[in-house]
Amino acid sequence: MTADLSSTVKNARSGGNPIAVKSESLGQDALRRLMRNRAAVIGAVIIVLLYLMMVFADKLAPFDYATQTLAEQNAVPPWLTKVFPTMAPYAKAPADNPNKYILGADYVGRDLLSRLIYGARVSLIIAIIGPLISLLIGVVYGCISGYIGGRTDNVMMRIVDVLYAFPSLLFTILLMTFFRSATAKAAPGSFVSLISALDNSLGGLMFIFVGIGMTAWQTKARLTRGQVLSTKEKEYIEAARSIGATDGRILFGHILPNIIGPLVVSETLAIPGYINTEAFLSFIGLGVNPPTPSWGAMISDGSKVVRTYPNQTIFPALMLAITMFAFNFLGDGLRDALDPQMRGRT
Repeated sequence: MTADLSSTVKNARSGGNPIAVKSESLGQDALRRLMRNRAAVIGAVIIVLLYLMMVFADKLAPFDYATQTLAEQNAVPPWLTKVFPTMAPYAKAPADNPNKYILGADYVGRDLLSRLIYGARVSLIIAIIGPLISLLIGVVYGCISGYIGGRTDNVMMRIVDVLYAFPSLLFTILLMTFFRSATAKAAPGSFVSLISALDNSLGGLMFIFVGIGMTAWQTKARLTRGQVLSTKEKEYIEAARSIGATDGRILFGHILPNIIGPLVVSETLAIPGYINTEAFLSFIGLGVNPPTPSWGAMISDGSKVVRTYPNQTIFPALMLAITMFAFNFLGDGLRDALDPQMRGRT
């Protein structure tokens, strides 16, 4: 019997009449198993909602994230004093509209809800740019190293080992400190000053992209190299060589399409780490530039008054945790759905 997209089997109970049984493709089977994973579906729904919130932040936010009303600093709506009774002695709200700030205001009278909504832009942009940089550098580097092999592979992997010797977070902090200090003293009109102006126009995100990009690709390069070393010895690769396929054709036309699945799953699971890195950098003052809102920076500001106004810390921390959990759930679901050994078990 030949293997087709649909096979024909005989059923004894039907009198030997052939019954067409449609088989699923790998993609359809993976999607079916992913949809059966409730945690992954919930994670995907949360991520979609967060990105919609990011795109329509201007429409959803009740106030501008940078607008300050010093007379209403640390304003607290009445309902929050019932949730956090310890706030009651310090709570104050605008007399004309006690519920003006749904989640309260910060130490300079900026609406917390608006800053939470706009703060999603930073974390979710990092969730896109971080993996793109990591995949672009790590996959290309790992493909070249694994496919060429020999002395070239040895030298390229030793470079990765040297970079691994530095703690990635500490290395990122040093990079951010160097970039910020170097651009602060740049002469007007110079290339460095133009880079600094570009960083300021992005709210301080550009140097975060550079810091993450220079530290996140090593793991991807190692994983890609291992996948290439395993795949390039397969029979279909030998067949491609035998008919005269070029190295570029073999690498990017045959090997890469067969290893991209595990790489994407691995990168999805790494996204919470990128978000956490940005939040930590913003927490210690090396992240986005004020007044650009970031959940990490909001947690840092709120930590100074956490006993008096816990809402200023708890709400951005909840948003950060929910986002990281959503990406973790989706990554776990993708890993199970794309695992060939799991096919047909669920």
